[in-house]
Amino acid sequence: MTGKQNSNRIEVRLAGEGGQGMILAGVILAEAAAIYDGKFVVQTQTYGPEARGGSSKAEVIISDEEIDHPEVINADILVAMSQEACDKYASNLKKDGLLIVDSEKVRRIPLTNAVKAPITHLAIEATGKPITANVVSLGMLVGLTKLVSRDAINKAIIARAPRGTEELNQKALERGFAEAEANLAVNEKS
Repeated sequence: MTGKQNSNRIEVRLAGEGGQGMILAGVILAEAAAIYDGKFVVQTQTYGPEARGGSSKAEVIISDEEIDHPEVINADILVAMSQEACDKYASNLKKDGLLIVDSEKVRRIPLTNAVKAPITHLAIEATGKPITANVVSLGMLVGLTKLVSRDAINKAIIARAPRGTEELNQKALERGFAEAEANLAVNEKS
């Protein structure tokens, strides 16, 4: 790696199974940061050999300065939507990093300070559709970290949502924000 790693560089990895929408979540997060919040962004994605059901991950690097190394070195944030994703990537999370897991899909969690929520279940409650779990996870991520503004993530979701699903995706996003706020409230009490 050349140059110094800037201190405001945030590395995010969104991982799960193919079909869970984590690649799209990475694109939405990157667009929220770059287009709507005016930050520097690099976004990459990887699919497993099988498409649906195989592993997939999106990586997003967000910074206020130019990004000189376009690869996640040690993630600041990991969203793991499957056990395989958690097993594979949790060890590459920074010591003080944030791990967010779908508690119904990830049973073995290597960190005691992980944020656990039944993300897919919350998506079904909010929208009736498990495919919106990726948007719920984005709401949680943004609600917990303020990595991008709520306005930016909302605009990016509306821009990327399939025509006619904008309201559904906004409900999923709001459910993610609510879960983040509930988690923050619990942590402030302890």
